[in-house]
Amino acid sequence: MSLSLEPMTAAHLARLRVPLERSYAEALAGTGDLTPEAARAQVTLQVGRLLPDGAATADVLLRVALVGGIEVGWIWVTLPGGDHPNTAWIHNIEVHPGHRGQGYARRMIQLVEAELARLGVGRLGLNVFGDNTSAIRLYESLGFQVITQQMAKSVDPVG
Repeated sequence: MSLSLEPMTAAHLARLRVPLERSYAEALAGTGDLTPEAARAQVTLQVGRLLPDGAATADVLLRVALVGGIEVGWIWVTLPGGDHPNTAWIHNIEVHPGHRGQGYARRMIQLVEAELARLGVGRLGLNVFGDNTSAIRLYESLGFQVITQQMAKSVDPVG
């Protein structure tokens, strides 16, 4: 069966937002830059800023991925503007456990690219944590290229 993207409802977002914020905060805290508490606070503020009207936020594509009427994942893309004036931005893409490894993330991105093309948007960007090698491989296979890179290392305090 083929995958389709449907607009996300407020009920979908209410259900998906908590696990999104939890997993993103855990990943941020895992970088060593923030405590878990600070990461949770930062993520809550960031998501609130990016989705001030929830699923009805203007210039945002929130889509659930369906296969045969079953939700298999979702994607969140912001249209160009603000921090990214010339680039649409993938803020999150997720395939639900139990549905992974079947090409659904690839198809979600392809369908979003087609939607962006219809809207006249010519560039799509994203961030990915450096240790997420499977996502990096997927993005590279879809033609994404590294345009900036952050690096860090731990320094032992003297004393």
